[in-house]
Amino acid sequence: MLSAILLAVLATANAGPHVVIDTELGSIEVELAPAQAPTTVANFLRYVEARRYDGGQFHRTVTLANQPQNKVKIEVIQGGANPTGQDFAPVPLERTRDTGLRHRDGTISMARDGPDTATSDFFLCIGDQPELDFGGKRNPDGQGFAAFGRVVSGMDVVRAIQKSPARGQTLTPPVLIRSAVVRSRN
Repeated sequence: MLSAILLAVLATANAGPHVVIDTELGSIEVELAPAQAPTTVANFLRYVEARRYDGGQFHRTVTLANQPQNKVKIEVIQGGANPTGQDFAPVPLERTRDTGLRHRDGTISMARDGPDTATSDFFLCIGDQPELDFGGKRNPDGQGFAAFGRVVSGMDVVRAIQKSPARGQTLTPPVLIRSAVVRSRN
């Protein structure tokens, strides 16, 4: 019993900030991992604190069925900042090889084209997605994506977004992000 209490206290002491992403389908709460991915967390929080995700949207759903040309299949939903504003400068890629984080069910990670191109778009994993880690085969460069936290509540909302109407991988209509706010800083 005492060891369980001690583990709970240690987990709370090491917890990162929590951000609540309120969508028209419900709220998703993520816990960020600044100790492992400080640059990526700082970038995401910069968008949150500038209120750039307010009025943003989840615009992409990737399911096993809607990626017939991809040999390596993944399942994620992708969202981003309000399209009427300007993105901040891209941030360096914090590879999972270096952070120790992995793309597991509920992981939040930054979308990107090439290394060091991530700005405001992020994605949430549905199920474990090891091919998105460093060395994974989803991206031809093998560098993976920058995982930086995990969903702590609202996976039912993530799954509802993934199952929303889509044309190919484009959600039709997109799912509105009403707001994204820091709930707590530990």
